[in-house]
Amino acid sequence: MLRDISHDSTSTLIAAVSDELTPTERRIAEAVLKDPSLLAFGTVADLARQVGVSRPSIVRFAVKLGFDGYTSLQESVRIGLSQRLFRPSDRIRHEEDPTTTSTRIALANAITTVFEAVDDHTIATLGDPIAAADVVWVISGETSRAGAHTFVSGMSIVRPGVTFVDPHSVGTDLAGASTQDVAVVFDFYRYRQDAVDTANAFAEAGVQIVAITDGPLSPLAALTDKWLGLSVPAVGPFDSSVPAVVAAELLVAYVARGLHTQATGRIDRTEEMWAATGAFVLSQ
Repeated sequence: MLRDISHDSTSTLIAAVSDELTPTERRIAEAVLKDPSLLAFGTVADLARQVGVSRPSIVRFAVKLGFDGYTSLQESVRIGLSQRLFRPSDRIRHEEDPTTTSTRIALANAITTVFEAVDDHTIATLGDPIAAADVVWVISGETSRAGAHTFVSGMSIVRPGVTFVDPHSVGTDLAGASTQDVAVVFDFYRYRQDAVDTANAFAEAGVQIVAITDGPLSPLAALTDKWLGLSVPAVGPFDSSVPAVVAAELLVAYVARGLHTQATGRIDRTEEMWAATGAFVLSQ
């Protein structure tokens, strides 16, 4: 069963069965009512640890609310949050702090969370296939394009064969793809259908997927064991582009160091072409 909590709120569902809740289930209810994101984005184990109950208790709580299990309840909460809390216009309407202070704090925290997520092992896991690939295909949703374009711009300078996949050219690109290629896909919650479909198509063609997304529940994470989960805060009415941009720059820097001679040679040739074509305005 998949109930849409955008119309049937969590509080309404809990209220309907409040007399049937055990003390343990009431603790769970209090926690998810206080912070719905615990239920929307955490695993059974995460929520159980946060509340201090067992995982079976979390599952029984979901069933008592009328769902088949935790996953069904979680998906419904995510649908509700996407409709009620992720609309840019609603963020403006319900903004509690109209100053830039909260925005600055959110951006600073966003950068910190990327550095925490991208340790040496993770950057190697993601970056090594990109460095070794014959062709790097880059796929992006709408709000993640700043990160994708940063990645394409930097990676194109340090290695050849980097192509941004336009939704209208997927068939042509797939025809030229091989199992020696890598597709790097950027997208976050409220995932774009065309980005997910394109990533699936490349995966089915045998292209290795590297996903820059927001966690294990992402449909992109299901395509690969090489994915990076980023925390993407709201900045004003929109999701921040900063985490994706920072992750892209870290990947470009890692690949450039790994390719070294190849990268420096390509950069030097690019600089020569820029000079020959008068690409930049010379300072007086």
